[in-house]
Amino acid sequence: MSEIKVNSIKGVGASAAAITVNNTDGTCTANLSNRQNRNLIINGAMQVAQRGTSYTGTNEYNTVDRFLIRIGGVDENLTMAQADVASGTTPYTLGFRKAFKITNGNQTSGAGAADYIQIIQRIEGQNVAQSGWNYVSSSSNITLSFWVKSSVAQNFYGYLRSIDGTGQLYPFETGSLSADTWTKVTKTISGNSNLTFNNVTTEGLQFLIAPFQGTDLTASSVTLNQWAAYASGTRAPDYTSTWYTTNDATFELTGVQLEVGSVATDFEHRSFGQELDLCQRYYQRWEFDADKIGVALLHVSGNTTSYSTWKYFKPLRSSGSDTTFSYSGASDFDMILDGSYDRAITGITMSTSRRGKYQSEFVVTWSAAGSNDECASLRSNGSSGWLAFSAEL
Repeated sequence: MSEIKVNSIKGVGASAAAITVNNTDGTCTANLSNRQNRNLIINGAMQVAQRGTSYTGTNEYNTVDRFLIRIGGVDENLTMAQADVASGTTPYTLGFRKAFKITNGNQTSGAGAADYIQIIQRIEGQNVAQSGWNYVSSSSNITLSFWVKSSVAQNFYGYLRSIDGTGQLYPFETGSLSADTWTKVTKTISGNSNLTFNNVTTEGLQFLIAPFQGTDLTASSVTLNQWAAYASGTRAPDYTSTWYTTNDATFELTGVQLEVGSVATDFEHRSFGQELDLCQRYYQRWEFDADKIGVALLHVSGNTTSYSTWKYFKPLRSSGSDTTFSYSGASDFDMILDGSYDRAITGITMSTSRRGKYQSEFVVTWSAAGSNDECASLRSNGSSGWLAFSAEL
């Protein structure tokens, strides 16, 4: 019987081994590009935008799902958008069609110490704890990769931040970007004995990249590409302010992937349906066509109040107080009751005591009295009515 003994197998011209063999017990580690569910980032290709494709404003989840914007000290609000990736470019040729795009406002007072613009994705602790990354070992790695483009040529900074235990920070840089040119950034990150990730549904790890952060959050003493204890004033090296002080400067991001292993494998392209399903653990938006019944209200009490149970598309991340309800506005809905098709409503609220991961009770009030204990229906009266449930981190 023939036998081949090797330490590793590496492709011609490759910088890393495809298969590494343990000399002691014969087990092997393989860097596979076709492993499923390896990306800890949700919606990294920016496909899903349940809230809308464009928004001008400040903090919060506003367009592309799972990517949070934090803004402080700006003179003029930014525009956030789900943008198209231009055909013929890389990453377009790799299958990317959407990007998250920020268009800067006119920051007339310059780059203040307290000013900042941050793009963040918060990752559940359990997703990291059960990822297969031995995060307390310096010989176990995760790899971050993403595509980034700026209309202004300069270097930008980002970081990974652990939340549990004593918070740790791993700052990195994009390197100097050429203006209006997509660049792929890859960072291999070793574990550290100070890291803690609890097996919970709350935030455990944070990915952040920032077009700008003022000196209240930065310091020249920050060392890149290594873990250190998190401190608010030492999140990154000091920034060049060119992008921030350029009116209508743009910053685009797509193809964000965070995976266990020391190699950036090909991006895990999930279908739109798969990505939407993952996003709806955190946010679900119900939109209604004009004159369509959205939900039957099963009980009418006190003449002007109706109650109903709303069952979600899928279970939400949380059933606690961080689960919230919002809707487009009372004027977008009316009631069908007592044979009338246009009873105006005055408000919709979610019950604070009867909310769960699978369904919640909500209350609809209206001004014109109806009969007690009568079934009713909530109806959209225009084309812009929506209801939404959020359990974002």
